[in-house]
Amino acid sequence: MEKAFNRQKVLLAHLQPTSPSPLLSASICAAGDSAAYHRTAAFGDDIVIVAAYRTAICKARRGGFKDTFPDDLLGFVLKAVVEKTNVNPSEVGDIVVGTVLAPGSERAIECRMAAFYAGFPDTVPLRTVNRQCSSGLQAVADVAASIKAGYYDIGIAAGLECMTVNGIRSVPQVNPRVETFQQARDCLLPMGLTSENVAQRYGVTRQDQDQAAVDSHRKAAAARASGKFKDEIIPVTTKIVDPETGIQKVITISEDDGIRPNSNLAELSRLKPAFKKDGSTTAGNASQVSDGAGAVLLMKRSLAAQKGLPILGVFRSFAAVGVDPAVMGVGPAAAIPAAVQAAGLELNDIDLFEINEAFASQYVYCIKKLELDPEKVNVNGGAIALGHPLGATGARCVGTLLNEMKRRGKDSRFGVISMCIGLPLSLSIFNYTLNMTRYYYKRLHSILDLL
Repeated sequence: MEKAFNRQKVLLAHLQPTSPSPLLSASICAAGDSAAYHRTAAFGDDIVIVAAYRTAICKARRGGFKDTFPDDLLGFVLKAVVEKTNVNPSEVGDIVVGTVLAPGSERAIECRMAAFYAGFPDTVPLRTVNRQCSSGLQAVADVAASIKAGYYDIGIAAGLECMTVNGIRSVPQVNPRVETFQQARDCLLPMGLTSENVAQRYGVTRQDQDQAAVDSHRKAAAARASGKFKDEIIPVTTKIVDPETGIQKVITISEDDGIRPNSNLAELSRLKPAFKKDGSTTAGNASQVSDGAGAVLLMKRSLAAQKGLPILGVFRSFAAVGVDPAVMGVGPAAAIPAAVQAAGLELNDIDLFEINEAFASQYVYCIKKLELDPEKVNVNGGAIALGHPLGATGARCVGTLLNEMKRRGKDSRFGVISMCIGLPLSLSIFNYTLNMTRYYYKRLHSILDLL
């Protein structure tokens, strides 16, 4: 009884407007009536997502974006957000870009350059945020919080990573004191070894991991073939240089280039462990090193209604949960329940999940630990097939999830996005929820509500 009462309190808090909105009645959206919330009049104070676009994701150093500058990548998606929504760039209160590997001040300069390329005036500020693999999701959370606080009315959350230009490096100098603290020392573990730790500690077999990789490629290939990614990917015209001849060629990239439709268990089983001689994590069952960018446009529902913009999702909750850094990949299993509870929901209320496939070991563990229906998780594939441009993955997941929820209409109301996050030392709720971790291993989630 107490649990039901507390859940009702949380739900009522979500539905209680802080200011009247005579412009709004019931929301017009393709989302369904399933799950916990009853359909009611919509409130103007909701923080909504009205657009989410990304570039294709390409293999680092050998893919389609290997000769494309990072600021150009970001410029493409920022410009797409403006052109496809007709939002006046001068009305944007802030642009927050999640990015990981580049030196902070250098990347911030590049991102400001990208904003100018996209047509934003110098009155629009910009900053970067680094929360490791979830930096793009942190940007979404930061913009949503700022709009909710009244700092500005419209904001763009973006993500950018060019792993061709900025490779993964180890910490250049470590405090000797770390040797006296086990968990502090574990913060320096290569991510690949944390994957091995998860597999060993929780009994995730090599076959489990390879099967997850095959499934990821199969689902991504099917999604691409059926055109499901066309709503989220903006075509990018760029150049590519032949490494042998130096000849430049202009190309247009509109599809992810890491998907392997013919991936199978027999081939994956022949790959050698990448991080540990007797390990189970390989190049085939871990996320791909990639280049890419994405951008998400947020504002209050009342303003979206005034502008006649479609509402893809509503930002509902946010939670961060720390875990043992030696098994940082288990983060989603800890953070998803916290975010779902904060939204006044239960796990069985969630219709779709996007759990980043940093490594198959942690991905498989989190699904089993939470007892999730595999048919609800990464239905269009994940990072093992699509790639994982660290700072951009969060923004990518937003577009992938919300567009899939839109396609499902009344069969999809609540969605969750989640990531494990750690210091990368080795190669590797709109009604929506997300999870992240950073260098000191936190997990973040956010739930969005499609109303």
